[in-house]
Amino acid sequence: MARVSIFLMIVVFIAGMVGCEQPAPSHTLTITSASGGSVATPGQGNFTYPVGSVVDLVAIPNPSYQFNNWTGAVGAIDNISAATTRIIIYDDYSITANFEAQYELAAGDYHTVGLKTDSTVVAVGWNNFGQCDVGGWTNILHIAAGAWHTVGAKADGTMVAVGWNISGQCGVSGWVDIIDVAAGDDHTVGLKVNGTVVAVGDNPYGQCNVSDWTDIVQIAAGAYYTVGLKSDGTVVAMGANDFGQCNVGNWTNIIQVTAGDQHTVGLKSDGTVIAVGNNDDEQCDVDEWTNIFQVAAGGYHTVGIKSDGKVVAVGANGYSQCNVSSWTDIVQVATGELHTAGIESDGTVDAVGWTLHNQCNVGGWDLD
Repeated sequence: MARVSIFLMIVVFIAGMVGCEQPAPSHTLTITSASGGSVATPGQGNFTYPVGSVVDLVAIPNPSYQFNNWTGAVGAIDNISAATTRIIIYDDYSITANFEAQYELAAGDYHTVGLKTDSTVVAVGWNNFGQCDVGGWTNILHIAAGAWHTVGAKADGTMVAVGWNISGQCGVSGWVDIIDVAAGDDHTVGLKVNGTVVAVGDNPYGQCNVSDWTDIVQIAAGAYYTVGLKSDGTVVAMGANDFGQCNVGNWTNIIQVTAGDQHTVGLKSDGTVIAVGNNDDEQCDVDEWTNIFQVAAGGYHTVGIKSDGKVVAVGANGYSQCNVSSWTDIVQVATGELHTAGIESDGTVDAVGWTLHNQCNVGGWDLD
């Protein structure tokens, strides 16, 4: 009888084990950040998640810094170049958010603007409307240059603007919670911290009708149209579309967008580039570009920085605005109507192109 009882107990135990639902395996996500910022979501440290979990990642740069990329076990991250992205947990991962001192350039039709790492701003070029009067600006995080106006997003989320204001494109003093800014010919666009977008200025083509956009992570403004990059890598656009510059609805895996006068350029996560719109000067002939990490669209030309710091360009070159093949160690470029400017890794600036208004006189700049 004793043997029977023991046997029955073993059977009951095994049956219970079979009937129990086993917990899903879990893995550890270790998150750190380099100097210059922090990871707000989910935070920094060690976190445990069930396998298959989708975890949002949000990196926040300090003032005068910008997000660079995620490094480490990045194979499961959607977009390693985006400060706001996600990771899918299939194993133990250790990742780091990296930041860099914030240099930034913007180029209008006939002026060039530079953001220094101390959050102040410099500008050269045509100044008939005061678009270069930025000497008193402080605590600036991002800059943008329209045709004849200049705007800046401040560290506290507010905005400043100077220059041509006939259409109210400088009417941004009431904006709050702004984290990025773009400027077209006569309109200004702001990206809010919650992923929505605001715009003011000239609106005959609906380029300012962006109030219903959501989940936007980056914005760009062409002459008379506006482009938004969504967190899932797709793109939206509003405004003038006479050359098909707004035909971006089928784009995917995009990590950066830029807009020229009448053409739109997108950088894909694999380092290739796509473009639509006016191609009269072959400014959209970027299909063969590879290993690109930043793009800029000018009036009638397109410029890209390669992963080795060299620069490529296509399009109109009547003023040598595409003569950038000798540039090296470039970390950011900006394109105006007829000129191109680039920042070297040490904060010095180069420029080529039309310089009638001294918009290329940046040789003495050091943005560091």
